Amino acid sequence: MKPRSFFVLLAAVAIFSLAVAGWGTALVLGHSPLNLARGGVSRSPMAPGLIPGQSPIMVSLLVNPDRLEAFTQLAVNPGRRRRSHRELAELEQSLLAKTGLDYRKEVKPWLGEEVTLAVTDLDYDHNGSNGAQPGYLLVVHSRDPELSREFLQLSYATAAIAGDTDLVFDRYQGVKITYKHPVNPVPNGNLLASAVVGDYVLFANHPQVLRQALNSLQAPSLSLAQTATYQQALASLNNPKLGIVYANFPALAAWLGQRPAIDKNSDQTAIEQTLTVALSLQAQGLVAHTALTGVPSNNPGEKAENVTAIKTNLVNLPPSSSLVINGQNLAQQWQQLATGLAPHSLLQQALSKLVYDWQQPLGLDLTTDIFPWVQGDYQLIFLPKTNPSQNDWVFAAQDLDAAATDLALEHLDQLAIAAGYQLSTLDLGGQRVWAWTSLQTLAKQNITSLQTQVRGVHCRVGDRVILASSLEALSQVLDQTSPSLADQPEFQQALSTLPDDSYVYLDWQRGEPFFSQQLPVLRVLELSLKPLFKNLRSLTINQESSSTSISNSTIYLNLGVD
Repeated sequence: MKPRSFFVLLAAVAIFSLAVAGWGTALVLGHSPLNLARGGVSRSPMAPGLIPGQSPIMVSLLVNPDRLEAFTQLAVNPGRRRRSHRELAELEQSLLAKTGLDYRKEVKPWLGEEVTLAVTDLDYDHNGSNGAQPGYLLVVHSRDPELSREFLQLSYATAAIAGDTDLVFDRYQGVKITYKHPVNPVPNGNLLASAVVGDYVLFANHPQVLRQALNSLQAPSLSLAQTATYQQALASLNNPKLGIVYANFPALAAWLGQRPAIDKNSDQTAIEQTLTVALSLQAQGLVAHTALTGVPSNNPGEKAENVTAIKTNLVNLPPSSSLVINGQNLAQQWQQLATGLAPHSLLQQALSKLVYDWQQPLGLDLTTDIFPWVQGDYQLIFLPKTNPSQNDWVFAAQDLDAAATDLALEHLDQLAIAAGYQLSTLDLGGQRVWAWTSLQTLAKQNITSLQTQVRGVHCRVGDRVILASSLEALSQVLDQTSPSLADQPEFQQALSTLPDDSYVYLDWQRGEPFFSQQLPVLRVLELSLKPLFKNLRSLTINQESSSTSISNSTIYLNLGVD
């Protein structure tokens, strides 16, 4: 094994462990009574005690991946056990093939109950002349310290035989640090380092990263485990869990931008936010309980002023719906979302793009033209079109103030006219509909004809106002005799996991082409967690009410089990 690939190899072990967790979960759910009863383990990771408080991101797996594999073999149908074993072997080979590591012989015998990978520092040497030098730390629990030491000694011997590195032994805070120093060093080159602390084996891309980890252990106030935001978030996530993900958004943005430090004068740091996610098991899927800190706290009195319980459906939900958002008091929720996302963050940029795409054709300003008069229940539905980059949409809202709604619709009509569209009325199954239309010429086989294009439609049905991007979309939600998504078992199962009727439901199979185009980061996640996304059918998000500075949500991932 080449010394320069050692840390890459160990990072692959961490990724392999997390990937096996996602793969095994997708197969075992719905079969194992033990997993369904508990959902995970109650303990929290030990590694945050070694990770500096300014860490941009940490991912921790709290269950040995081999336990998931064993559960899988016991849980799946006997006829599928050979297939599940083959899928695991293929996954292992694809992730570890280029590392030279034999996972089952070299790591599996001593791998314990925790694998944590973290970015510890944006620039571990704090030397502005050599650019950003991020620190990477891998913490692995060893169930057999003697075997793990043998693994380290074997890697040291291999490096010595190769002859292109010198082994350096250092002692810091009473802990022996071993690292590989190249015979012919290159500028800004990594010095792959390792250390053993109790039953934990530490690996880093530089000995300075290990020194920082040991400083955090000796001075707990410096560690991530002792930061107020992490402790508060963890206290609100008390369900059994498979793993923990922690992200500090300003630091994470700096790391992704390859910057050596957070720009204290940037708008990006105006909101100091962290996100902590606890993953657990539930029937047919994974549940992610999230805690977002640094968001404006809700006024406890606002909840009391909210309208009564949300109606389950304002319109018929077509079975082909790729996205359904069900909520209440849109203006208030938008304000919380707009102030809750860090400026210039990936999510904020994606949201701005979606809003712009909707606003631009008619010259709308959603925050003033739509949101203020939607005080009651609302639903937003996306319907896939043949072109994966496009979607039809339907927006339905309760009409709680007829006069305000009349003014709002008249204003929308005037904006459409100002944008060059004509206002037309038509009959759709006995329902009067207003449409924004334009005439366009269509040339085909030297024959030119006129074609009417519909930019948007709206109507009022009882106490509801409905806007849609096309007549086809409107007709689907008005047809109460057609099959409904609400009647499908998978949809009902997803909603049954949520504490109330306010939710976001995404059919991943139908919506992936469109949303991956809108959010390129989803492509990266798909590649990184392919076993999980391969089995993902849908996800449902519910934000829980809170009067604190922590915003808690539940994300349910429905994974295909066959």
